[in-house]
Amino acid sequence: MEDVNGKNKVEKKKILNELIKVFWVFIIGSIIGYILEMIVGILQNGHFVSRQGLLIGPFIQVYGIGLVSYYLVISRTKNMSNVKIFIISMILGGVVEYLFSYFQEKLFGTISWDYSNLPFNLNGRTSLLHCLYWGTGGVLFVKFILPYLDRLDNLYKYKIYKMATVFLALFIVFDITISGLAGARYLERRKNMEAKSDIDVFFDVHYPDSKLKEIYSNAKEVKI
Repeated sequence: MEDVNGKNKVEKKKILNELIKVFWVFIIGSIIGYILEMIVGILQNGHFVSRQGLLIGPFIQVYGIGLVSYYLVISRTKNMSNVKIFIISMILGGVVEYLFSYFQEKLFGTISWDYSNLPFNLNGRTSLLHCLYWGTGGVLFVKFILPYLDRLDNLYKYKIYKMATVFLALFIVFDITISGLAGARYLERRKNMEAKSDIDVFFDVHYPDSKLKEIYSNAKEVKI
């Protein structure tokens, strides 16, 4: 019985460590994405423009999910060639990008990118060029990030790491929730729907259309 309980504890610890690692991969990817988009924005506009994906903080979650998909799929396969990594990353990135664009449009009535003017695009949501970017990102992930992720397991014994993980996880849940609610209320205002609750009033006052357009400067409205 003790052996069984011991194995169960070890197994639960492994699962917990893996979940924590996936969470930090998401955070790392979201921040890297924000930095990349900030650089692109400066190069395109000559000055800083906000391209964050959430209301609060330097996060773009499509990059975070993309990096998580890299980790969950590519890290499970040993001794994979760079060509295979590139191809798999292309597919993963393209799927993630397409789905994010689709659900953003359906849930909030906006899109943050439109590749309709590029050759070999898929409904403007992703394109061959951007899939090539994702493929390159996958190779770079394997070369420069994946080898260091196992070190996160060693940090779990430190109290400050546990506290930072819990705090950041709660913050991200809050950030995603409030961002989603603000986006949903934005769509309701476009439909001329009056505020029906104190929550609606809160978002109308603190996150009006002008504020959201400032934060999500890259988002464009679509027909509803």
